[in-house]
Amino acid sequence: MAIDAYGNNAATATAAKTTARTNTTSGNPNGVLGKDAFMQLLLTELQHQDPTAPTDTAKILSQTSQLATLESADKTNTALEKLSASLGNSQQFSTISAIGKTADLGSDAISLNKGSSATFEVYFPNAVQKGTISITDGNGAVIKTLDVGTNPKGVYKFTWDGTDSNGGAADSGIYHINSDYADSNGNAQKTRLGAYPIEAVRFDQGKALVKVGSSYVPLNKIKEVY
Repeated sequence: MAIDAYGNNAATATAAKTTARTNTTSGNPNGVLGKDAFMQLLLTELQHQDPTAPTDTAKILSQTSQLATLESADKTNTALEKLSASLGNSQQFSTISAIGKTADLGSDAISLNKGSSATFEVYFPNAVQKGTISITDGNGAVIKTLDVGTNPKGVYKFTWDGTDSNGGAADSGIYHINSDYADSNGNAQKTRLGAYPIEAVRFDQGKALVKVGSSYVPLNKIKEVY
């Protein structure tokens, strides 16, 4: 069989064209030779070989070995993809064990636009006999205090009307929410915005969301669970 200056014969040229068409129609922009295309190339080459000068046996064995290696690698990649998906699902479902623990979002801050109000939630891990919530600015100065009241332990919602202790409108900015309170035994306790018990776990499009307060947040928003 005639061979050109580049070492190609009619069989390899025909197979190459077939492979190129296969790659184009299957969306293979990088021209990666898959195991099916490799087998098609080998069979085409054998079909077009010169009966008086058949393809070298050693070459066929080498190509067959390459095909076996390619197929083995393909199966390995498929197995790894399945393992990765399985591990991802296991990790997601392991989040259920966090129910009942406390999730810390890593911040006690809220933002306020001047002239508006702000609503937030604070978790009290002990029954509250009495106490106050302190709203402070970035320098630690107390801008406003809110009465907590007497309540069982739990998550409570508060609304700050956006005014300072003198009744004027507080400036726009970031403010911090902390509380000092006495429990039912009169012991001094502290808590702050941003730490809540994990009440439930919800799965949405393969992602785990945990319920903290009245909201569901993704796991990457949680800084610590204890």
